[in-house]
Amino acid sequence: MQKTPMTEKGLRRLEDELRNLKSVERPAIIRAIAEARSHGDLSENAEYHAARERQSFTEGRVLELESIISTAEVIDPTSLSGDQVKFGATVTVVDEDTDKEATYQIVGVHEADIKLNLLSISSPLAKSLIGKHEGDTVSVPAPGGDRTYEILSVKFI
Repeated sequence: MQKTPMTEKGLRRLEDELRNLKSVERPAIIRAIAEARSHGDLSENAEYHAARERQSFTEGRVLELESIISTAEVIDPTSLSGDQVKFGATVTVVDEDTDKEATYQIVGVHEADIKLNLLSISSPLAKSLIGKHEGDTVSVPAPGGDRTYEILSVKFI
């Protein structure tokens, strides 16, 4: 089975979600199904069908999280060093067209969240940055045309 790189923080977030699904969501769904069953005819019971749908989604997510967690290979960014962009690096870039600066941490696919500036290692920007150094310029394919970024800093925090 192939290991999936992930930060400790990302793994904890997934473990917390799994724990919540098992200890909070599952019991709530079971109660909702029991309540809906008590209303009689299940064939026309929208509450029952909604609860079963929620149960199906939740059980699918539990299986998905268990699989991700079982294959996670935790990499500690603070144990890495150098000035080359790699997994776990916190990279500050500037868009050469807009002069807008942004800082991202390159993380595993399952922990990426652009709202938190956690950039998936499989994203076009991360793929362009990997292996580059502070001061390098990268071109990133984008729907509106290629974007060019200069790497301002590379840190492992």
